[in-house]
Amino acid sequence: MLVTLRDVLTSADKLRYAQGAFNVNAVSQIKAAIEIHNELRSPAIIQGANLANGFMGGRIDFQNCTLEEKRAGAKNIGDAVKKYAAEVDIPVVLHLDHGNDFDACVAAIDGGYTSVMIDASSLPYDDNVELTREVVKYAHERGVSVEGELGVIAGVEDDVFSERSTYTSPFQAIDFFKKTEVDALAISYGTTHGPNKGKDTKIRREIPIAIKECMRHEGIDGFLVSHGSSTVPQYIVEEIKQLGGNLENAYGIDVNQLIEVSEAGINKINVDTDLRIATTRNIRELFKKRPELQKSETVGEIFSILKNHPEYSDPRAFLHPIMDTLMYGDIASEDVAAITAAMELAVKEAIGTLLVKFGSYGKAPLVQQRSLGEMAEWYKSQK
Repeated sequence: MLVTLRDVLTSADKLRYAQGAFNVNAVSQIKAAIEIHNELRSPAIIQGANLANGFMGGRIDFQNCTLEEKRAGAKNIGDAVKKYAAEVDIPVVLHLDHGNDFDACVAAIDGGYTSVMIDASSLPYDDNVELTREVVKYAHERGVSVEGELGVIAGVEDDVFSERSTYTSPFQAIDFFKKTEVDALAISYGTTHGPNKGKDTKIRREIPIAIKECMRHEGIDGFLVSHGSSTVPQYIVEEIKQLGGNLENAYGIDVNQLIEVSEAGINKINVDTDLRIATTRNIRELFKKRPELQKSETVGEIFSILKNHPEYSDPRAFLHPIMDTLMYGDIASEDVAAITAAMELAVKEAIGTLLVKFGSYGKAPLVQQRSLGEMAEWYKSQK
């Protein structure tokens, strides 16, 4: 069943386990992500980033996507999540990651997203509050939950970029929750977007501890989110290099630190890079094991792109020759089927490992599952 972020994070907060949230950019990834959550009986948060909607709307150079392309992509992602969520019994959230303006959030909601993030953290504080409050009002009227962001997280992810972090102030976080009535808040406490987080990165768990304590004191019913939290498994990085890739200075957050902060107030942990590099590894490995695919009419161009660009680790950079497959799940040939099978195995490997480590396996039956209509009434009752 499709549910909101609030219901899934309520369970994570109460039982003090980490709830992973995983970014996808293809129908096959959505299918695999929901299947592995179901196999491990874990609640699921499937995320489409703002520009992922543009890509899934058919824009290969997704950095330049239009609002209409975002609308089309949001519907494609929404349709796929609805399809595969209907086949399982676990609660599934479809969440917009890094929505950059009001219209992007509306496009996601119209496409079937049950939760949206409005990232106005680059704006002056008062403007961040105003825009987030506007999105909250629109979303809550429709039963959709909202995540905001406060503080600046370093690194690069799609259209999000910053050279340095600005840690979130606990006192400002409390003010932000009160003024915006946001459900969840992404904070800056030492994590970094992208695959290059720096070796032996130490995150400051005292920040979420302080924020959570202040929230309890003020009676604020909300949740904290950790962005830039991919673990970037080193065995996958090494395998990519052995297969001809050139992924340099790629390090993630130690998973043990993420487990610790989940016990200290962080409820949602965003993971993107792990799925990207696992997919890249699997596709490179497929072409090595089945060299006849290198000259395939339907997937040979993928091999050529990877051969000419060993630095590519984002699958969107080399999988666009099979855009209809990514956008709609169409399988045009056995060769395309081999690519999608490799993608699905990569997603299950990356996600399944973390579901066990984070402790969300077996928790699906413990989550209250309310429809968007029920949530709209609940939000109204909180006024």
